[in-house]
Amino acid sequence: MTVFLSEPTAPVVKRRRHSRQIQIGSVPVGGDAPISVQSMTTTVTADVDATLQQIAELTAAGCDIVRVAVPSQDDCDVLPIIARRSAIPVIADIHFNPRYVFAAIDAGCAGVRVNPGNIRKFDDKVKEIARAAQAAGTPIRIGVNAGSLDKRILERHGGRATAPALVESALGEAALFEEHGFTDLKISVKHNDPLVTIQAYRLLAARCDYPLHLGVTEAGPLVQGTAKTAVTFAILLTDGIGDTLRVSLSAPPVEEVKAGHHMLAGLGLRARTLDIVSCPTCGRCQVDVFGLTQQVEAAFKGFPHPIRVAVMGCIVNGPGEAREADIGVSAGNHKGQIFVRGQVVRTVPESQIVEALVEEALALAAESEQPGHDI
Repeated sequence: MTVFLSEPTAPVVKRRRHSRQIQIGSVPVGGDAPISVQSMTTTVTADVDATLQQIAELTAAGCDIVRVAVPSQDDCDVLPIIARRSAIPVIADIHFNPRYVFAAIDAGCAGVRVNPGNIRKFDDKVKEIARAAQAAGTPIRIGVNAGSLDKRILERHGGRATAPALVESALGEAALFEEHGFTDLKISVKHNDPLVTIQAYRLLAARCDYPLHLGVTEAGPLVQGTAKTAVTFAILLTDGIGDTLRVSLSAPPVEEVKAGHHMLAGLGLRARTLDIVSCPTCGRCQVDVFGLTQQVEAAFKGFPHPIRVAVMGCIVNGPGEAREADIGVSAGNHKGQIFVRGQVVRTVPESQIVEALVEEALALAAESEQPGHDI
């Protein structure tokens, strides 16, 4: 089938940083693999039904890899069930107790995330962990956070979680694994300050070839957290840095997945699905643009083809400004001008706008599927 979505402008993303590739279950990370989107469940992991339900919702939203918290023995006990029944790879998130790392590996988790600064006598356990992970083929993420750096490293950096401190911690722990022949690693160096995060990942990218997991830790609520993360990811990804990512929000995890996909699509790093171009409204508007946009978004949910739809609230911001959209509407005065590729094709009553847009989208889809047809 020919893709009929209007092509974005020429990409400004630099050549992707070369990194070694690891395998998280069925999902390759690093190398030339697509940048994957991750999230984390908010349920008590030991509540198997609730956790699997949330994983199913994340999977439906396009999540590639999911992480589950393992703070207790009860959580460890259910990991084999969750790992087996999840449709996407499950990573066990381990803090404080190294015994849970071995339990996660034995449970068949696709990966384990460890935060060395939070695990008691972690360095003493590296040899055993490396052997167990190597035998099971389980990759490990060294996840360094600003709030949990080893006290010795903090002291060397003036008591502050600077970008060099984060990188020193990550590479120091990676070196311990390397001493035991284990290199099936990926690394993250997260801070809640975008500027520190950007500096840390740039330093890290220059000093190793491990795949990097991007994130801004404790980014904040939906709007603030999305904005901070988008700024950070845009800079790093356009530099060619990043192999997998999570948008960490104080919001339902499905929102993290949506945001991650939109960020990648906006940079041309992931195929677009539904792209809505809508005006911010002003005093010229004669229609409820907010409500109409929500109706359009709902109507096109699950649409099987990539498509850009424009929703404009007046004739000023109509076909002219949205001519690169596949289809769209200029609404006002209780009616809507429906346009396809910037050309008005018909006018319908306001109540029929959404229906008309869907009809035109289906027509474009059918046209694009004709043999030899190229739109």
